[in-house]
Amino acid sequence: MTPINPPKSLDQLTAQEIERKANIGKIVTYTLGNLTSTYVNEGFQWLLPVVLSQSTDPLWPDPNASIETRIEVDIYGKPVRTMSSMIVHKLIAASTVYPKLFILSPNVRIEKSERGKTGKHIYEFTQLDFEIQNATSKDVFLLVETALCTLIKALKKDMKEALSAIGRFDALPTLEGPFKIFDREDLEAKYGETWEADVASEITQPAWITNLPREFYDFEDFSTGKWDNYDLIMPQFGEVLSGSKREYDYAKVIKKMEQHGVRKENYSLIIQMAKEGRLKPTAGAGIGIERIVGYITGVRHIAECQPFPRVPGIVHEL
Repeated sequence: MTPINPPKSLDQLTAQEIERKANIGKIVTYTLGNLTSTYVNEGFQWLLPVVLSQSTDPLWPDPNASIETRIEVDIYGKPVRTMSSMIVHKLIAASTVYPKLFILSPNVRIEKSERGKTGKHIYEFTQLDFEIQNATSKDVFLLVETALCTLIKALKKDMKEALSAIGRFDALPTLEGPFKIFDREDLEAKYGETWEADVASEITQPAWITNLPREFYDFEDFSTGKWDNYDLIMPQFGEVLSGSKREYDYAKVIKKMEQHGVRKENYSLIIQMAKEGRLKPTAGAGIGIERIVGYITGVRHIAECQPFPRVPGIVHEL
């Protein structure tokens, strides 16, 4: 993999780079407006995000996690962590008050410094995180396919000037659903460990990848060893979304926590609700905003989509 130079801070940009940054900003604004409108129109409630919490995503044993530091502070005599993902909050919220919800959720994941040159990793990012009670993976697929196909079509109609200014209008293909579905085991057998990059380089339309061994809350069929979860891979780019059908059965949740070495004290509310039968079956996902905009704009590093780049290994004053 060829290392990618990180984006500059705002004060270092040339006049030409400022114009490019401004056009990318217009596309970010349009993308956020279009996606959030789609979810609101589909009956989702838009929740406000959480930044500090006792409970957040363990990011384990996901092999793609590469966290160097976990930020923990004491407030009011209790340890809290910066949000790495609002998955725990989504499961509780969708099981109680908000059966269809989404959040523009800020995530802090202090990635190892070497990931700063992949072009796909940043240590602060925003997800459009959503969850649906009593939904299946197919429900999620249809929702996301409709949202992304609608977004790209609208962008090419309404944002031609901005896309053309950064040389992306002609190169950005119109998307058509349904997207193909691949099983991770089949891809590993065909390509080996580099299956994600190989698939991204070959496909011309987005593709779903299923059956990915991950965290305790992703649904696993113990009888077959298959996982009912998914990533969405974009052509020539890679992953922009990760999600799953969720675990809600008490015995399975406990067993998987113990298998994965998860600290149960950090997830006592999920455990209690599952034990009482109050944790409902849900499915959902998180769309990385910087990643989907990175795909749309064709940037070399997704931090170029941020006003204040958050590149692993680099700390700017702002």
